[in-house]
Amino acid sequence: MSTDPKDRWNELGAFIREQRGSARLSLRRLSELAGISNPYLSQIERGLRRPSAEILQQIAKALRISAETLYVQAGILEAPVGSPDLTRAILADQAIGEEQKQALVRIYLSFRREHEEEQRQQGPPPAAADTPRPADTPRPADVRPAASDPPGPAGRVATA
Repeated sequence: MSTDPKDRWNELGAFIREQRGSARLSLRRLSELAGISNPYLSQIERGLRRPSAEILQQIAKALRISAETLYVQAGILEAPVGSPDLTRAILADQAIGEEQKQALVRIYLSFRREHEEEQRQQGPPPAAADTPRPADTPRPADVRPAASDPPGPAGRVATA
């Protein structure tokens, strides 16, 4: 993403236009869903207007994408480090239909919320690398069946 503010607004507009196309929405329909005027949305898409966070939120809701995605595009928020924008990738996929995309996004976001809630409840995870392992403790790849264990399918003898 460019650091030049003019380029940033052009990139934001292009992103909104791309998402609108993926959602198969006309400019007029998206403006109705977002509750903004058709000319104003057109100016945003062409990079001529700088929408507020509230307007971006309305557009995101109408496109059924996260407002954070548009905030990052607009430079209001920093992009998360090391976290791919899976929502954007799903919405850009041309191999599946719009309803399928929306279902995948809803499922993905619900899993993320669930995971974040679990992380808040559990606190920070223990550092596995810092935990010493006794020398005589077998690693998972080293575990072998004991002599008293019943033989597996390969160890069975066929009887006639």
